[in-house]
Amino acid sequence: MVMEETRSLLETITSPKELKKLNPEQLKDLAGEIRDEIVQTVSQTGGHLSSSLGVVELTIALHYVLNTPEDKIIWDVGHQSYAHKLLTGRKKAFRTLRNYEGISGFPRRQESPYDAFNTGHASTSISAGLGMAIANEFEGSESNKIVVVIGDGSLSGGMAFEALNHAGQLQKDLFVVLNSNEMSISKTVGALSSYLNRLLTMPIYSRLRGDIQELITKIPRLGSPMSTLVKRVEEGIKNILIHGGLFEELGFRYFGPIDGHNLGLLINVIGKINELKGPRLLHVFTKKGKGYPPAQKNPEWFHGTSPFEISTGNPLKVSKFPSYAEVMGQTVVELAKNDPKIVTITAAMVEGTGLSHFKKAFPDRFFDVGIAEEHAVTLAAGMAVAGLKPIVAIYSTFLQRAYDQILHDVCLSKLPVVFCIDRAGLVGEDGPTHQGLFDLAYLRHIPDLTVMSPKDTTELVLMLNLAIASCQPCAIRYPRGCSEQITQTQLPFKIGQAEVLVEGENGVILALGKMVDVALAVANNLNLKIGVVNARFVKPLDEELILNLAKKTKRIITLEDHITTGGFGSAVLELLNANQINDVRVKCLGFPSTFIEHGAPEILFKKYGLDVEGITQSVEKF
Repeated sequence: MVMEETRSLLETITSPKELKKLNPEQLKDLAGEIRDEIVQTVSQTGGHLSSSLGVVELTIALHYVLNTPEDKIIWDVGHQSYAHKLLTGRKKAFRTLRNYEGISGFPRRQESPYDAFNTGHASTSISAGLGMAIANEFEGSESNKIVVVIGDGSLSGGMAFEALNHAGQLQKDLFVVLNSNEMSISKTVGALSSYLNRLLTMPIYSRLRGDIQELITKIPRLGSPMSTLVKRVEEGIKNILIHGGLFEELGFRYFGPIDGHNLGLLINVIGKINELKGPRLLHVFTKKGKGYPPAQKNPEWFHGTSPFEISTGNPLKVSKFPSYAEVMGQTVVELAKNDPKIVTITAAMVEGTGLSHFKKAFPDRFFDVGIAEEHAVTLAAGMAVAGLKPIVAIYSTFLQRAYDQILHDVCLSKLPVVFCIDRAGLVGEDGPTHQGLFDLAYLRHIPDLTVMSPKDTTELVLMLNLAIASCQPCAIRYPRGCSEQITQTQLPFKIGQAEVLVEGENGVILALGKMVDVALAVANNLNLKIGVVNARFVKPLDEELILNLAKKTKRIITLEDHITTGGFGSAVLELLNANQINDVRVKCLGFPSTFIEHGAPEILFKKYGLDVEGITQSVEKF
């Protein structure tokens, strides 16, 4: 007789409806299986590990109580949605997480009817949820519930408070779950974080709770009736002492805080709150990285991790070259040693931007504003007006949220703020919400802003020195990861000065940033006497050099890791047009004006013809 292999509980879950068939012990076992699957997969694909591990029980409880996908769950940011994906029919596809043509690392409406809203940036969920609640009324489908899950880090974004304020005013049917884990990407900071933590840890509540328990134990023959009474008294004390006054004042009924890993409690409380109407907020507290010790010990590194060894948590690949972020952070520390006016600002990206070095060296000159990019930029403007030299380090995809502040608050007044734009260009596996392919287009047209891009980390150091010395608004964009330093001698240069790397007769490639190395490889492959120029600056361009090369070679190829619309190539075309250079052929190579999907960078560069082979073919045809 052949014994049937026992299926795991997770394998039996083809939709959230299957959860309702499980008993409490099975639900706990399922939580363990989900954590194992997330760790196994992310160890191979990379991804957002610690945040997803922290909300496993919460995810199970929500899908257990709600009737999804008719009821909607909106995950703020969405990097905590892996358990949600596993419970909503994507178990078989989960090992393709973040792979090209695999499932996304974030909620994506095109991927599943259970993904109610496309997310990737923080603080958007309450606004989206309120919009859906209003639409429900219009459509007469008010029985469908709208649930928003937002972390304490995302709640620091001003947009979240605008939405809370509006929701409280309208009194629509909206259920917000606030997950406190003291982490966004870096440790959550600010007065709001302190307030939420006080709710969880008030000593007076803990003392009174202990005193009541001690008193009851001294009274004989009480039995279970008194035990129930004690619990009610305890809840009363909690409501008096740690009532969520902030949210109540905004028009929400506040419940909690409760343990976000207690499945039975979560199901019971969510079920009861779900039956209510109007704006209500449940406050849960969870442990980021729950169930995987390395992630619990170092949740910041495991927030967004590369592939790693499960037994140790160590990354599988370690570059022998420092990353752009690492070089930026160390360089700014050295500059600050000789200039007490240099200060740094980031928006919940201390480690990712490399500013952990500066924070340690100059804690009084370092400012982490939380997830509040607009505030970060105008804070820098205020500092600059008063004589400081602020450096603002933010990822390209997040800086676009502060466009108006860059234009109106910094550049209009020509203030000496330096923007260090990390993760510029293609970032790969995080997909369309995180690709840094639009920064040149939204920065290049702003008056009085210098925009530059280094070809390697050595040039990044020179640009940082140049930007600080210039005493004007400057933006330096650079890619994720490391660069093998290009061997040409690099001397200090002035603003707007490009660098000729290879002389050419039949044409010239004007390359920007990380694409310089690719251009050199292409020129080396071809026997066509093609020149290569390291453009360095998108604004101002080295106009004299470009015009002379255009007249000499009659063929210009621009190359950038950015969309071609409004980017570096567009700037070169505008220059030629303004100078009535009409007898020059120009080909602009870059990404098309579309949202580039997720996948390994090498796959995506090849798909869009921007690897060495693809560019070589394009140049040959040209």
